[in-house]
Amino acid sequence: MLSQILDFLRDLEKNNDRVWFQENKERYETVRKAYLDVVQQLISRISLFDPEVSGLEAKDCIFRIYRDIRFSPNKLPYKNHFGAYMALGGRKSLKSGYYFHLEPGNSLLSGGLWMPEPKLLKMVRKDIYDQMDEFVSILEDPSFKAIYPKLEGEALKRNPEGYPADFPHDDIIRHKDFCVSAAKPDSFFSKKDWLDETVAAFEKLLPFNRFLNYTVEEYLGEV
Repeated sequence: MLSQILDFLRDLEKNNDRVWFQENKERYETVRKAYLDVVQQLISRISLFDPEVSGLEAKDCIFRIYRDIRFSPNKLPYKNHFGAYMALGGRKSLKSGYYFHLEPGNSLLSGGLWMPEPKLLKMVRKDIYDQMDEFVSILEDPSFKAIYPKLEGEALKRNPEGYPADFPHDDIIRHKDFCVSAAKPDSFFSKKDWLDETVAAFEKLLPFNRFLNYTVEEYLGEV
C-alpha cells in the first residue's frame, strides 16, 4: 500500500492544483486512510518500548496535506508528502518524539526537537552543556550513529552568549534544533520487513528522546 501512497504523491507533485486534487479526491482519501493505518501500527509498536505514546490516535499525529500559503511566496496548495509526529500530545506536542515522513525521493525517519521555543531552547542548551558527556555518548553510540549519523538542524555561527569560546563541543551548543534523521529511499518501503526496520530505528531514538524530554517536562512544569 505504501507504493500506492508514493505513486499518488508523485502525481500530486506533477499536478499540484485544486482542480486535479478535486478530481482525485477519492484517491486521496484512500491513500490517506492507508497512511493513517500505517501510523496507527507504528504507534502500537512504539508504545511497546515507549509507553508515553500508548493510546495515541493516528488522526491526532498526522499533518494536514493542505499548505498554509497566506504568507508564503510558494502558492502551491498541497504538500507533496505525508508526515506524522508521534509524541505525547500528537503533532502539536513540544516533546521530542518520532517523525515518519513519506515523500517520493525524500522519505525519512526522524526524532528530536525541531524549532523549540526560545525559552525551551535556552533550557535545552544548558542541560546539554551540563550533561555533555551523557549527550555525546548517546550521539556517538555506534548503533545509534549507524542510523542517525549527525545532529541536524539550524545552528549559530558562534557560541551563544554565556558559553566559553573554547568549549570542545561548541558545534553542539550552537544548534537551534536538536534532531536527527535517517533518509530512506523509495525502495525501502517495498521491503517485506520495512515496518520492523522502521520500528527498530525508532527504538534507537529512545535514549535521545528521553534526554531531551527531561528538559521539556521541566519546561512544562511536569517535573
